[in-house]
Amino acid sequence: MAVPKLFFFFFFFFFFIYFCKASSTTSTKAVLSSSSEVGLLLSKIRASLQGNAENLVLSSWNSSIPLCQWRGLKWVFSNGSPLSCSDLSSPQWTNLSLHKDPSVHLLSLQLPSANLTGSLPRELGQFPLLQSLYLNINSLTGTIPLELGYSTSLSDIDFSDNLLTGSLPPSIWNLCQRLVSIRLHGNSLSGSVSGPALPDSSTCKNLQFLDLGSNKFSGNFPEFITKFGGLKQLDLGGNMFTGTIPQSLVGLKLEKLNLSHNNFSGVLPFLGESKFGVDAFEGNSPDLCGPPLKSCTSNSGLSSGAVAGIVISLMTGAVVFASLLIGYMQNKKRKGSGESEDELNDEEEEDEEHGAGGGGGAGEGKLMLFPGGENLTLEDVLNATGQVMEKTCYGTAYKAKLADGNTIALRLLREGSCKDRTSCLSVIKQLGKIRHENLIPLRAFYQGKRGEKLLIYDYLPLRSLHDLLHETKQGKPVLNWARRHKIALGIARGLAYLHTGLDVPVTHANVRSKNVLVDDFFIARLTDFGLDKLMIPSVADEMVVVAKTDGYKAPELQKMKKCNSRTDVYAFGILLLEILIGKKPGKNGRNGAMVVDLPSMVKVAVLEETTMEVFDVEILKGIRSPMEDGLVQALKLAMGCCAPVASVRPSMEEVVRQLEENRPRNRSALYSPTETRSGSVTPF
Repeated sequence: MAVPKLFFFFFFFFFFIYFCKASSTTSTKAVLSSSSEVGLLLSKIRASLQGNAENLVLSSWNSSIPLCQWRGLKWVFSNGSPLSCSDLSSPQWTNLSLHKDPSVHLLSLQLPSANLTGSLPRELGQFPLLQSLYLNINSLTGTIPLELGYSTSLSDIDFSDNLLTGSLPPSIWNLCQRLVSIRLHGNSLSGSVSGPALPDSSTCKNLQFLDLGSNKFSGNFPEFITKFGGLKQLDLGGNMFTGTIPQSLVGLKLEKLNLSHNNFSGVLPFLGESKFGVDAFEGNSPDLCGPPLKSCTSNSGLSSGAVAGIVISLMTGAVVFASLLIGYMQNKKRKGSGESEDELNDEEEEDEEHGAGGGGGAGEGKLMLFPGGENLTLEDVLNATGQVMEKTCYGTAYKAKLADGNTIALRLLREGSCKDRTSCLSVIKQLGKIRHENLIPLRAFYQGKRGEKLLIYDYLPLRSLHDLLHETKQGKPVLNWARRHKIALGIARGLAYLHTGLDVPVTHANVRSKNVLVDDFFIARLTDFGLDKLMIPSVADEMVVVAKTDGYKAPELQKMKKCNSRTDVYAFGILLLEILIGKKPGKNGRNGAMVVDLPSMVKVAVLEETTMEVFDVEILKGIRSPMEDGLVQALKLAMGCCAPVASVRPSMEEVVRQLEENRPRNRSALYSPTETRSGSVTPF
């Protein structure tokens, strides 16, 4: 009997030890579960996101600071009610008790533009109620962790504009049952994009926004995306995708689409008449065809006889056209017309017409005149005395006084910066015909015998918008909201006219406050529009560098050849924020100037519910309700214009419409004498 007794003794002994250990483990798990989310944030998440240096934003994640005040975080109880700082006034709650309470869960982590430099921690997938994750516009490196796909509640992910590398983990599609948006724009992610591994994730029915633009993804079009029936906005632009664009894309009810700047080829699926413009598909293989791009038709099926007939018809037409042209030119000479915009077309005729006169002798150059500049002569221009107003990467602006006492504005383009005469002539002619209340008209163009080029404008003794906003001199006019709104609306109308009011649209390409002149009645006039088309590529790209330094560069704009109406809209959005906030835009100060990343500033203010604090103090004077007076709507419009995805931005026509619909209520001061900051009434 000794053996059984000994057996039972050891059996109960080990059972007791196991029970105690299990109890201890259960107790430990209970402790961990009660503080695991706070503990994860402090031990893993914070350390990973701030890299090797302390981060000021993350310094609020501190046990001595109430949980409700931790920057960028929102908490919720298990019953769905949000955690607020008023909960701390309850006797049952203390900061320490909240840290340990298992019913407190992380709901959202939102730290855009927080100067984060670390990497994405894999523990982000361990928060059971985490719904939104916004870490965009930082300097995060490394890969997207596989574990993120194992989260149980994530619906919104934004890692845009970081430095992430590697591939997109297929596990991300495990989130499809709840996923609404995923934005990865502007990283260095690469490889092919793999689809969902699980059958119940194949439709991703709730996903509305998918942005993989401006990365290094390759391979074929990820066709599984066409099964995401709820998708509204898709951006695959600026990658290295190849092959054809699948016809199944037609099944999606897309509102915005960007497939530009890849290497797609073949026939485009028919997505509806004029639903998406050329900019949605530009920058792909020359073989990509179909509306709105070139036609896919070819003459491969034509017989040799038909081809010969076409050639003969074309040659006959060319002969007839040449005959008509010669007759027209001879008739034009007989009429003996004076200086006009067509003079540069015939060099011999030009030399005869400008061969006499004091300062405009033979060989001294050629002057092309446009409406409003008919009174100018070559002698007037060459003998004018100039005073430097501004120097830019592409030329120098002068205030020039003529012999008769009148004043003109000259833009001398930098030597070697321009294309040859033949290449720029058509652009000059187009710019010379543009007339609009909110645009400074080109009156004449001069080209010297050594290739020097002068653009000649009216001189308007007005201040630039930049000076009005940022100078602190006495006598400056008060820029209340009514006046700033009128200025913004004028700029918008000028840009809208360039984009849609001409036979051949013009991109301004250099929208900034220094290129806006404002008169006594707060009418804004844009200068220097369309000049990028005159520049050689290297000089045009210098304009992009300046735009980036000054904060007006669209994220997708790497070279000026990619400049289009949407990049103008982005620059206008920055300019509108500059008008509303009163601060200089930019990310890098020059000459000690104080500059601010304006979109990031607004995003942080919105997250922290301090939106009203971003407005310039002067703009709020006399405003009873920022909402009723259109201030808040204007801020939203500006942020929409600054959307990282070009296809999401509104057109300038839409911008004009919204500004007109949200006018300030009190506009009585607009047409009264200018009220200045010094209290006197004076023109400026």
